[in-house]
Amino acid sequence: MNPSMRALIGFGIMAVLLAGVGHYQSWNVMLAIFNLCLISAVMALGVNIQWGYAGLFNVGIMGFAALGGVAAMLTSRAPVSTAWAAGGSNLLIAGAVTLGVIAAAWQLSKWRGRAWVKTVAMLIVVLGGYVLIRQFYDPAVLAIEADNPAKSGFLGGLGLPIIFSWAVGGVFAAIIAWLIGKVALGLRSDYLAIATLGISEILIAVMKNEDWLTRGVKNVTGLQRPVPYELNLQESPRFIEWVEWFYAGSLAGLEGATRSQMLRELTVEGSSLFVKLCYGGLFLAVLLIVLILCVLALASPWGRMVRAIRDNEVSAAAMGKNVTRRHLQIFVLGSAVVGIAGAMLTTLDGQFTPGTYQPLRYTFLIWVMVIVGGSGNNLGSVLGAFIIWFVWIEAEPAGNWLMGIATASMEEGDWLRRHLLDSAQHMRFLIMGVIMLVVMRFSPGGILPERTARS
Repeated sequence: MNPSMRALIGFGIMAVLLAGVGHYQSWNVMLAIFNLCLISAVMALGVNIQWGYAGLFNVGIMGFAALGGVAAMLTSRAPVSTAWAAGGSNLLIAGAVTLGVIAAAWQLSKWRGRAWVKTVAMLIVVLGGYVLIRQFYDPAVLAIEADNPAKSGFLGGLGLPIIFSWAVGGVFAAIIAWLIGKVALGLRSDYLAIATLGISEILIAVMKNEDWLTRGVKNVTGLQRPVPYELNLQESPRFIEWVEWFYAGSLAGLEGATRSQMLRELTVEGSSLFVKLCYGGLFLAVLLIVLILCVLALASPWGRMVRAIRDNEVSAAAMGKNVTRRHLQIFVLGSAVVGIAGAMLTTLDGQFTPGTYQPLRYTFLIWVMVIVGGSGNNLGSVLGAFIIWFVWIEAEPAGNWLMGIATASMEEGDWLRRHLLDSAQHMRFLIMGVIMLVVMRFSPGGILPERTARS
């Protein structure tokens, strides 16, 4: 089948499924799934840049997504003045000392004197710097975390519009990816996977435990929104007039208190739909921008070069290509896209919750999206993200419905009936496995395989 026709059919089926959810469940549920599908698609594109373009096996995806969440919190949350007054000065001094120690260690590393003198000097700088840093850092942290811990207990952020954090999340992830890449990209692919997973766990552990920065497991709630609040819409005369016009048919024939009550219910529902549509518009715009850039990059000479490196590193190196540099470049770019998606996810949630980042569980989901959609095909990654996230969300209610039908003829206290109903929640894992097996059996390259010069 023509790849374009296959893509059209795939997205058409997804549109029908989403419309079915809206019709049979609710349009609010449908839009919630749609928005998460858009964010997942952006994240899948980031992974596809790394794996599909260059064959880099990154299992630390959730760590970079969490960095995007940190960016959303630090960008949008207002600074806590009392916490800054309590320990801000000491923390800044500790930061300045840290930078000084790093600079001194860097200069020593380039010194060409005697090896033993260089080693001793390095130990003195690092150990002395560590002791000095702790003299300022520890009192600062204790003072900040003791400042009204029930409501704050952290420094806060910059108080800027949260939409700026999407770019900041990409920058945060790119910086950390560069640092990781300088160390880990020389490793074999399986070692790289272990290294990125370990570093991801370290990043999330820091976010959970450094309360002065992120409030840790106490979470940061009430983040700003780039879209209106439902309550403000429900009190807006213009929005109420719009709802009244849109639902004129439903309100026709109603009068008095009955009409007012119906209008109020429609306004509440309409405000929720409107907010989700606004989020969907923003997320769709980001997805289209990232997708277009990815498609143009892959079709450029740069894209052909990185795929040549992926297919045969030895030959590419023999032709004068700097393989390590290109791998680092791709690793940084892919991680930046994941960081953007992480900031978008935190924006949608309206809160930063470090405990929800589960590297193995959600990393697996993103990888399944890329593999099922088609590794190396940008549009395939987007389609895979829609399919897998839709299945992940809808498999449990579908399983409950199927088990309800299957056990309808059984007695109420039957042990088998109870067992089947209790197991319905695990249907998502079964269905996910079946989807992967079917796709790998009949289309090993994914639903939309990578297009080569021959195809």
